[in-house]
This record gives sequence, structure tokens and C-alpha cells, in this order.
Amino acid sequence: MTRVASAANRRRFLRLAAVAIAVPALPAIARARAQPTRPVRVIVGQASGSGSDIIARLVGQWLSDRLGQPFVIENRPGAGGNIGAEAVVRAPPDGHTLLLITSTNAVNAALYDNLSFNFVRDIAPVASIIRSPLVMEVSPSFSARTLPEFIAHARANPGKLNMASAGNGSASHVAGELFKMMTGIDVLHVPYRGSTPALTDLLGGQVHVMFDAVPSSIEHIKAGRLRALAVTTATRSELLQDIPTVADFVPGYEASAWLGLGAPRQTPADIVEKLNKEINSALADPKIKSRLADLGGTIFASSPGDFGALIAADVEKWIKVVKCSGAKPD
Repeated sequence: MTRVASAANRRRFLRLAAVAIAVPALPAIARARAQPTRPVRVIVGQASGSGSDIIARLVGQWLSDRLGQPFVIENRPGAGGNIGAEAVVRAPPDGHTLLLITSTNAVNAALYDNLSFNFVRDIAPVASIIRSPLVMEVSPSFSARTLPEFIAHARANPGKLNMASAGNGSASHVAGELFKMMTGIDVLHVPYRGSTPALTDLLGGQVHVMFDAVPSSIEHIKAGRLRALAVTTATRSELLQDIPTVADFVPGYEASAWLGLGAPRQTPADIVEKLNKEINSALADPKIKSRLADLGGTIFASSPGDFGALIAADVEKWIKVVKCSGAKPD
């Protein structure tokens, strides 16, 4: 009898222990399944109709369809995207406020020394979405036809060439400054208020070179109105397959524009993982992939940890470039 009772007690103890182990996991599992419980705000630090806005709406619609709650795009442009980022930093970390992170946010972390938040610390990476190259381009009237010829010409004429950009701290600016730093050339930076006026002056021959987003320049390149010298990513662009990379001639060079989603710090890991899984599912969908390719980007799926490592590495890279160039925000 004692042996039977002992065996029964042991079985009862094991059942209770199993329940005790499982109980702490139940709220997290239930929360992940229930999330989101109301509309989700996706803060975009750029204007409505911008490339960032289009991508946010594309992914937001997918998440709305999959998770049963509206993902509402809220545009908060200004201060290079810092206004939108700060709004998310201050939001409750419950999975109902997200930030469309861009590579500009990584530049801003290096460029602005008076932000009220630390981007790497205060924004939790959720998922990367897309990576896009810039293209180094010149007017067809410019003498250099290749990147090595451009470097040789710049070295022979220090301080006589100028480089247009979309503004201080823009992707086109820092990509050019990284190029100057790694090649040792002396080229004057001419900041514009946006890429459109900068591109207009490049087409008109008022400036010599620009690092521009591929989608806004590709038709000019195909029509012969601009000459592409190289793309800035580590691999060639699918839209400009005949154009070499900068790294083919300047080893180690890489600069790219990328987009992803982030959340306030301390957003529960299970919520982050759920969103990451759904976004990666979207990136595997043929229709989504085709639409993103049309926007000039390459699918860039990753884990939250890998996306966070990319952000941190980019911040460190741009800190060096900003310090070397003396760049200041507009």
C-alpha cells in the first residue's frame, strides 16, 4: 500500500511540476496570439507618397490582412525623421506603435548630438524589409567615363569638382563623404533641399557628381542623360546589372539605403518575434517581392537580432564619416 501511495504521490508531484513550469509561459503565448488587440500605428518619418511611405503601406496592408487589425500609416516628417522616431520612443511598448526605420535614422544617430533619445538603445529592431543601392553618376559631358578615371581626375584637380546631395546628412551626402574619405579626394559638397533640385542641376551640368537613389535616376541613365559610374552596394543592382560596384575599385566601400520596422524599447520579445515572422512571410510573397523590386530594392529579410546588428554597425560607420567630414545637420 505504501509503495502504491508513494508512486501515486510521485506522479501527482510530476504533474504539478509540469504545470508550474508551463504557467509562466502561458501569458506570453496568449499575448502573442491575441496581439494586436486594436489598430496599430506605423509612424513614418517621411512625407506621404515618398518611397518609404509606399513601402510602409504595402507591408502594413499585409499585416492588417494577416493579423486582423488595421495597421494605420501616420506620416510625421521633419528633422530628418527624428520627429517620428521620438514619437515611437515615447509610445507604450505594447506592440501597437511601430516605426518605419530607415538608414537615415542610423545617420541621424551620428549627425545629431542633441537628440533626446538614443536610437540604438531606445528602438527595438523588429524586421528589415528592403535594401537599395545608390548610384554614383555624372553628366555625359563630364570627361570621366569610369570610376577609376573619375578618381584620377579628382586627384589631379583637388578642390575643383563639386558633389551634389539631397542635403546635409542625407544618404546621398554621407555616401559621397565615405567615398571621399576612402579615396582621399578633395571634392566640394553642395547640399540641396531634396534630391530633385540636386538632380536637376546635375542634369544641367552645374554640378559634377551625385550619389542618388536608383529609382529617381534610372530613367535618366537609360536615356543617356546621366552616366552611371558605379553602384554603392556590395553587389550589383538588378536594375543596373552592367554597372560595377564602387567596391570593385575601392575595396571595402559599401553604402546602402535600407528600410525596416522597429518598436519602442522593452516591447515584449514574443510580440517582436510574431511581427518578424509575419513580415518575413510578406517578403516571401511573389507579389510583394515584385512590387518592392519595382521600387528599386532587394528583399532584405532577417531576424530582429541581425537587423539590430546592422543598425549598430551603420551607426558606428557613419559616426566616423560624420567626424571626418565635419558634417552638420541643416
